[in-house]
Amino acid sequence: MDSARGLAAVVFALAAAFSGFHLWTSYFGTLPVLRQVYVHLGFALVLIFITRPAFEGRRRLLRWIIDAPLAAASAVIATYAVVNFMEIALRGAGDPTQVSVYLGVVATLLVLEATRRMVGWALPTLAILFLIYGFTGPWMPGPLAHRGFDIERIAATLYLTDSGIGGTPLQVSATYVAIFVIFAAFLDVSGVGRFFIDWSYAALGWMRGGPAKVAIFGSAMMGTVSGSAVANVVATGTFTIPIMKRAGLRPAFAGAVEAAASSGGQIMPPVMGAAAFIMVEIVGTSYNAVMAAAAIPAILYFTAILAMVDFEVAKLGIRGLPRSELPSAWGVFKERWHLVLPLVLLIYLLVWVQYTPIKSAFISIIAVLVISALRSATRPNMRRIGEGLRQGAMSMLEVAAACACAGIIIGVMMISGLALRLSSLLIDFSGGSLIVLMFLTMIVSLILGMGLPTSAVYVVLATLVVPAMIDMGVDVLAAHMFVFYFGVLANVTPPVAIAAYAGAGLAGARSSTTGLIAFRLSLAGFILPFMWVYNPALISKGGGVDIAVAVVSGLAGIVALAGSVQGYLFGRARWHERILLGAGALALIKPGITTDLIGAGLLGLAGLSRVLLAREGFKPQAPASAESKAAD
Repeated sequence: MDSARGLAAVVFALAAAFSGFHLWTSYFGTLPVLRQVYVHLGFALVLIFITRPAFEGRRRLLRWIIDAPLAAASAVIATYAVVNFMEIALRGAGDPTQVSVYLGVVATLLVLEATRRMVGWALPTLAILFLIYGFTGPWMPGPLAHRGFDIERIAATLYLTDSGIGGTPLQVSATYVAIFVIFAAFLDVSGVGRFFIDWSYAALGWMRGGPAKVAIFGSAMMGTVSGSAVANVVATGTFTIPIMKRAGLRPAFAGAVEAAASSGGQIMPPVMGAAAFIMVEIVGTSYNAVMAAAAIPAILYFTAILAMVDFEVAKLGIRGLPRSELPSAWGVFKERWHLVLPLVLLIYLLVWVQYTPIKSAFISIIAVLVISALRSATRPNMRRIGEGLRQGAMSMLEVAAACACAGIIIGVMMISGLALRLSSLLIDFSGGSLIVLMFLTMIVSLILGMGLPTSAVYVVLATLVVPAMIDMGVDVLAAHMFVFYFGVLANVTPPVAIAAYAGAGLAGARSSTTGLIAFRLSLAGFILPFMWVYNPALISKGGGVDIAVAVVSGLAGIVALAGSVQGYLFGRARWHERILLGAGALALIKPGITTDLIGAGLLGLAGLSRVLLAREGFKPQAPASAESKAAD
């Protein structure tokens, strides 16, 4: 017990120092690039190796045999880079010292192992394949061939330059991502997440299928702060899923609603998780531009889920909760409205004052502490502040490891010249067809996203695939948003739908069934990226009229799609009405006045069919029985 307490104290001290470092640099200014990233990486690696065991079981023994030496080695490679950063900058990868080469090999191995512990084998395996490619270039076929590099050159490039481990992904993790993760942690310990759920429950619980709609709104608001689909499912689903089940929804459907909504939280401005900040840096645009591009797709995505859920509960005959059983929405808001002010302040500083994201987040963190002190129930104390620092640091580990590992891939691509040739290779492989390239990109994004965090998927594909899409005429931001979206949707894509599996565990349902339902609920999200590639008005590109028309037709299309999938149109839809709704949805979703008119006509025919059937006395199928509702 004493050793466990001692380890917990060490972890807490390191985590608090990790978060403290980022608070300090966000106020006083970041360090030179290599110093900043290696302090960040050093803390992350040490915490990973002392908190994540090498193997399950026998952890205490392995901690001293394996984990402690790895943690010590992590401190050494970080300290060397921080102390000798001037010499490293002057010598570069072209004239490294022997010590730098040795430490570069160690750093690469440590990053691979830390990433394996945090996100599994997928990303480290990909990085290892690229390392092999760096050594075996002369034996590669055709355009993949290069002159090959020895271990000294590869190790020095990865360790000593800003094109390797310390490249753009880790630089963003060590600046933007870190401070926003700490901001999210302080919001969480101050009770903002619980306020979102409580207020949504009070305001929406009376509606048809109200508990499910509470899950959607609460998860959307919480997800934009947390930036993690699984964390969002666990945080909000423990409250929302039991309520949905009590209201009459199947366990699998309840878990799927939470999974689909929680995944969508990553695409909901203003925070949007780590990948959004990486996008700002890679694209070279402002955070305002990314938020503006994400706003309309997020609205369409959540509207589609709301429609899917509403049609489902309408078929089942599920009503809302009696208002007498619900707390007062105004009472909940009046009691804890002050907790939302830091988020409002963040948006104000980012959008209107146009402070840098780092400065905006730092001021907002201070605002959390000040504003939460206005009520005794949320007043910060040393325990809550310490928990915020600890939670913020621990939440950085996965992103830091994934970004450092992605840097290995990018480093090999840069020195081998593959980064310059890959775009033309992908275009040739797709036969010059944009739709084929987008479809292949979608498949790759979904496959990578099954085992990687969204930020890692985005970094890899922004390097490998996005340049090819841009070369084929796709808007830069539209191309980056494309791969970002599918990285998010991998959380609800069978067979490995991580968020859906988390929801299934909380709901007590089959994971496979929950995953399929979550996929169905999120179906509009799989169409939206193709929509904005062909019609950039959906990501706020173009004139006001163009954007308005795109939004209206998009809303009509996704609601019609929901009706077709769920088989509902003011009652249970007949088979021909579902076909008309589906065809009309696809026509409305495709941009253009002609397709919009065709889509509107098809929806009109579906509505006319419903009217005629009503006149003839057609009665929709009765709602499902209580037994079928409760069945999984």
